[in-house]
Amino acid sequence: MSKIIIFGGGETALLAYEYFTHDSEYTVSAFSLDRAYIEDEEVCGLPVVDIDSITEKFPPDEFKAFVAVSSTKLNRVRKQLYERVEAMGYQLVSYISSRAFVWPNVKIGKNCFILEDNTLQPFTEVGDNVVLWSGNHIGHRTVIEDHCFIASHCVISGFCRIGESSFLGVNCTLEHEVTIGADGFIGAGALVRKDTELKAFYQESPTEKAKIDTHRLFRIVES
Repeated sequence: MSKIIIFGGGETALLAYEYFTHDSEYTVSAFSLDRAYIEDEEVCGLPVVDIDSITEKFPPDEFKAFVAVSSTKLNRVRKQLYERVEAMGYQLVSYISSRAFVWPNVKIGKNCFILEDNTLQPFTEVGDNVVLWSGNHIGHRTVIEDHCFIASHCVISGFCRIGESSFLGVNCTLEHEVTIGADGFIGAGALVRKDTELKAFYQESPTEKAKIDTHRLFRIVES
């Protein structure tokens, strides 16, 4: 089994540890992040190593790497760390859940995090450093460019293109042949039917609170 270092120290890093440990061909050997963010010297029974000294203790010719960071600052934090780790000489690996449906001719880049119940139909392409949280539908011949984050249960129809560093929120829907411009943000539950421009922000209005409460609705009277 190949040995990897997880770069990152938040919840995404802990989730990456769980997925790689229980559902992959890789063994996690350590965590690494900048010294200023290290709170514990050990996590999950593994050492937490300052990124400035990681290559000495875990050299890139013996260990591979995975950058586990969320969508902070429209994926910029994850992108910067991804580029930094790659420049250090590490080979970046991807995690693809055994419970994801990935057609044989799908192309998936480096440092992708593809969780359970994703469906990737024929001829789709996923770039580098892309996160597909659980339960998404990626339609045929759709292209997801580098450094994107797709939250859960998004429906992306066929022949779509998601521009670099974009974020798609929970339960959003893209119709057939829609292109999302780079640095786009599509909020939860949004329906997009036409191409969007660079840096476009789409947000559905939240469901409003009803004028009555649940006790009045169900005629509950408590003594």
